[in-house]
Parts: sequence; C-alpha cells; structure tokens
Amino acid sequence: MSRVPRWAVGAAVVGSVVALAAVVVSPDAVLAWVATLRADPLLFGLAVVALYTVRPVVAWPLSLCSAVVGYGFGLVGLPFALACVCLSCLPAYALGRTADNGSGLLDRVGSAGERFFERTGGVRGVVAARLAPLPAEPVSFGAGVSGIGLRAYLVGTLLGETPWTAAAVLAGGSVSRLAVEGVGGVGMEFVAAAVAVAGLLLAGPAYDHFRERYQNVSEQS
Repeated sequence: MSRVPRWAVGAAVVGSVVALAAVVVSPDAVLAWVATLRADPLLFGLAVVALYTVRPVVAWPLSLCSAVVGYGFGLVGLPFALACVCLSCLPAYALGRTADNGSGLLDRVGSAGERFFERTGGVRGVVAARLAPLPAEPVSFGAGVSGIGLRAYLVGTLLGETPWTAAAVLAGGSVSRLAVEGVGGVGMEFVAAAVAVAGLLLAGPAYDHFRERYQNVSEQS
C-alpha cells in the first residue's frame, strides 16, 4: 500500500481548516465590526491589515478586503491596499516555494509552471495570471512551486492586481454601508478588458511556442 505524500496530507488539513473557517466566520459580522473603527484611521488601518492577513484562511476574495480600504480611506488608500494585497498573497507563495515537489501531481504542476514562466518571463507571467479572473491562492502557490523569485513575484503581483484593487477601492468608497452585498464584484466589461490584456501579454510567448512546435514537426516530417 503506497504512502500518501506529506504535502497531500498537509493540503487536506489546510483545506479542512479553510472550509470550516469560511462556514463559521461571517463576512458581514466582520465588516460591521471594522466599519465601527472608521472614525479612527489608525485602528481602522490595523484592522484592515489583520483582515488581509487572515483572508487566506477564511477564503475571502482580495476585492472584498480592498473594498474595505476604499470605504475607510477612499481612493487615496490605493497604495495601502496594494501593499496589503502583496502581503496577503505571500503565504501561499511561500508554501509553494518550500513544497517538496518529489514526484506525482505536484511535480507535474511545478514542471508545467516552469515551462510557462520560461516562455513568458517571471514578471510577465505573474502579471498575466493576476489579470485573469483566477483565485489568488492557486496563482500564488503555482508561482512558488514554479520557482519564481520573490522580487519578480511581488512586482508581477503588484502590476497585475492594480486594476482589480483600484476597482474594488472605488467600489468601497462609493457605498454608504459596509456589507458584502454593497461591495460586490466588478462588471463584466471590466473582467473582459482584464482578460484581453492578459491575452495580449501572452500572445507573443504563445506565438513563439507554436512556431517552434511547427518547425520541429516540419523538420521531422
């Protein structure tokens, strides 16, 4: 009987904790508490940092936390929100960097990621992944498993998350009451534009990849 890899056991434990926290912790209750601190910028800012820190555990989207920044500080809070976004994305990246690929699924994921980033470059690949409407943690973990350096990862995350964060901050600044339904997602037009930009970033590497494959097939035939 084959042994279950340690990373699989760890992932199952973490997934169970996240699922339990997501069910037990009420976003509206937390947002209502944070809203009471709005009159004190220092306490509000500390609460926002704590919110971003625990966000991966409760599986909340980055946009929800960024909307909280907009609610408290308005658009001038965008740099603060971006710094917190980068901080919030670090744990999953660090987990990917320290994971023992070994063999099996994790090794295949890491190999595929390495090939992807070899084509795109670290920063461009992370930017494209962040612009695409993908969950934050899989992107962060994938970048870590693929061996992307910390600097390239942070720069790519900062650039790729800027449009999403700016939209969320603006949405949060426009609501009169901080609640989940009041700071919902962005419009489909924005999503389509972000996906289009991500596609443009990947167009060059994709063209080179398929051209090389076509040349190899032609040489072999």
